[in-house]
Amino acid sequence: MSGPQSMTCFGRGEREDGGRRWTVEIRAVNHRYCDVLVRMPRAWAELEERVKQMVAGRLRRGKIEVSISCRGPVAATVHLDLDLARQYQAAFDLLRREFGLAQGADLGLFAAVRELFVHEEAPEEPDSLWAGIAPALEAALERAVAMRRAEGANLAADLLDRLDHLRQMLGEIEERAPQVVAERSAMLRARVRSLAGEAGIDEMRLAQEVALLADKADISEEIVRLASHIDQFRRFLSLDEPVGRRLDFLLQEFLREINTMASKIGDVAVTHRVVEMKNEVERLREQVQNLE
Repeated sequence: MSGPQSMTCFGRGEREDGGRRWTVEIRAVNHRYCDVLVRMPRAWAELEERVKQMVAGRLRRGKIEVSISCRGPVAATVHLDLDLARQYQAAFDLLRREFGLAQGADLGLFAAVRELFVHEEAPEEPDSLWAGIAPALEAALERAVAMRRAEGANLAADLLDRLDHLRQMLGEIEERAPQVVAERSAMLRARVRSLAGEAGIDEMRLAQEVALLADKADISEEIVRLASHIDQFRRFLSLDEPVGRRLDFLLQEFLREINTMASKIGDVAVTHRVVEMKNEVERLREQVQNLE
């Protein structure tokens, strides 16, 4: 499937292996770059770079959080801190003497002291851990990418509709522009003749002024460039690669041409269309921020 992808997604994958269940969850939101945060037990830290590389190979932009967990039998040992236990025993004996409590050791008191017992998981080979994590991570990535593509298709459809509206308004301005120039030229001629009266006017000089006015109000170059930008925007939307940044830059060029047209022509009807076009460009920008 070709076309842009959204940056927002969620994916979950699981893997059963040797009585253990590996679970990977991926959440991603908009971000300028590819920022991958991995959450997993500290004992697996050696695998963090592998996870990041695998994720970055499939999700190329976004703030991405990867959570990895495992349920099932884990080889572990429990160590007792005897020195600390003796100190607690002395403290308990002091309490009994002070308050006249019955003698005898109560193991329940020791069980409540978490610091006495150190639980350590037996180290595992990274490759053995990766054999369980990688398939679950791949499944989570597949679901995340599928969600990105589905949302990307919806965004692209909305962007294309807005481009059609933008192109329609540009066509209306293109049709109105020559009329504006003709009307202003006629107004200039009429005003100059009215002011000159019987003294007469220099027709050659008047023709030069009219030509200068027409040149200043000519927006044909801006119209051609904006139409070209719109066509390029459409082509980018058909690419099967990250295009969000390029589209965002292209929208800046949209605004540049629209603002230039507004400053040159200064017609009320055109100005109304320009305001609508700028609003549409802003809506396009909001949607583009969601694309990879």
